[in-house]
Formats: sequence, structure tokens, C-alpha cells
Amino acid sequence: MSNLDLKPEPTLCGGREEVSAQPVRELLTGKVVPLGESTVVRRLLPNLGRRMVGAWCFVDHYGPDDIEREPGMQVAPHPHIGLQTVSWLHDGLVEHRDSLGSLATVRPRELGLMTAGRGISHSEQSPKQHGRWLHGAQLWVALPDGDRQAEPAFEHHPDLPEAVGQGVNARVILGEVDGARSPGRTFTPIVGADLTLTPGADARLPVEPDFEYAVLGMKGTVVVDGAVPVEPGAMLYLGCGRRELALRAEGGGSVLLLGGEPFEEKLVMWWNFVARTDAEIRQAREDWMGGDRFGRVRGFDGAPIPAPPVPPTPLKSRGRVR
Repeated sequence: MSNLDLKPEPTLCGGREEVSAQPVRELLTGKVVPLGESTVVRRLLPNLGRRMVGAWCFVDHYGPDDIEREPGMQVAPHPHIGLQTVSWLHDGLVEHRDSLGSLATVRPRELGLMTAGRGISHSEQSPKQHGRWLHGAQLWVALPDGDRQAEPAFEHHPDLPEAVGQGVNARVILGEVDGARSPGRTFTPIVGADLTLTPGADARLPVEPDFEYAVLGMKGTVVVDGAVPVEPGAMLYLGCGRRELALRAEGGGSVLLLGGEPFEEKLVMWWNFVARTDAEIRQAREDWMGGDRFGRVRGFDGAPIPAPPVPPTPLKSRGRVR
């Protein structure tokens, strides 16, 4: 998915110095951003006070949207470098096309995982024949320096492992939860899981004390860490230092658990690019607007998205919070 902001702010993040070694409870609300023709998203990362959770560097939540008489998601071809994109649906269908020639229809609770590496372009759209509802999340994972020039790739995993117990079903998106491991390729210690809680669930999920975590609300009200109600479209940042995470849902609900080892490297993120220097960002933009680095997405009916102007002042990498 693209960042369609016409005046994107550079996001400067990474490094361990701002990561809390102790558990915290920091409730984040999303910035409302239009996406394509008829979709509005709530942007949770990067946020005013928080830029990353492990290697997770971008989180959009959208829906549930009634698209019965709308085109739904319509994101034209656009480029990426230095990251992975994770497409995750609760309702609806998204058709993925990319410059490698990949064509896949991602369905609810299936993993669409694209590794941009040195450069790729893709489009995402609701099929012409689609259902009434569209609801999901789009997430980016920053690649470490040694892997960010990797060959681009796309994976579609319809069947993902699950860990079940205490009224919680954990479908593992990336990494591992309670012995269940995702087939999705990862480059840093990371975890992502879709947690569905039955009505009355009161559970304790094992987590890694060296990981930092956040919980994104998807459906219903889920009380996290024994104290904080997390509603759909909100995200609770938890810091590090836990060995288990308390979850409770009187009426049932679902959340996404995102976590990972704090990302050591400092990076700069602008528009759809994750890099390390101002020069890399400017070169990527130039290549998208006039070169052949990102290839061509075939089969999408429409023009690619032009890149906005880069800010006149140099982009510098800094820490992970403002």
C-alpha cells in the first residue's frame, strides 16, 4: 500500500536509545489519511510520539467500510525500497499486482508479503466484483542494512499456523507465537499475530521480554495488560520487559499483536521509501519518475502515482521518537 500524502513529512527513526526497557502503556490514536478513491485510513505509525515497534515502521488501519456501491481500494502502481509490505484483511478482497509479474488475490487472514529490497513497484485494488465490506491493516517492516538491497520478492500464504488456548486464537502473520511459526520470510527478530478472543476470554499470552510490543485494535473492546481498553483503530504501545501479556474481552474481539527486537539502525522514511541517507531518497524518487529501476506493473488500468517533491532541506536519520 502507498503513502498517498501529497506533502509527506520525512520520518526519522531507529536506534535503541528511546526504547523503554520497562513495560509502559502508551495509547496512540491514528491520523486520518485518504487512500485512493474511496478509502480512508487511520495511520498509527509513524505517530506524533512513536515511530517504530521493533522493525515495524508503518501501520495503517482501515474500515470496516461499506464499499457495496463504491470501487473500494484503488491504489495505482507506486514504488518501494528498503522494506517489506504486509497486507492483512479481516473483510474484503485485495488484488495485488507487481513489477515481478505477480498477481494474487489476498483474502481475509491470508498473508500477502512483498519484499521491496532494492526496488519494486506494485498496485492494490478491490476486484470489480467485490463484497460489501472492506476492513484490514497495511503494515511495513524496515529491512536491516545487510538485506535492504536484496532481490525483490512476493509471497502469498493462504494457510497460516495458529496457536489456540484460553479463549484466544492466534494466527501467526510473521515470526512465532507459542510454538506456531509463520512461513513468511523475515530479516530481523519480529512477530505479528492476529488474536481473536471469544466472549469472556481472559488469557495470558507468552511474549519475549527482549521484544518491544504494541497491540492494534481491530474489532470489539479488548482490555490489554489488565488495564487499558483498546478500541478498533487505536494502538497501545507496551515497551519491553514482559514475559506474558494479559488480554480480556467480555464481548469478544480481535487485535493485532506487533512486536520485535528494537531496531538498532537509524533510518529515514519518506513517501514510500525506507533508506539511510537523503541522497538515497532523492535517487529513488528520480529513478521512479524517469528511470526503469522499479519496472512496470502490467494489468492495472490507470497511470502510476507520481512522486511528490522532496523537501528542499536534507533528510537526516535520527532516533525513534520525536
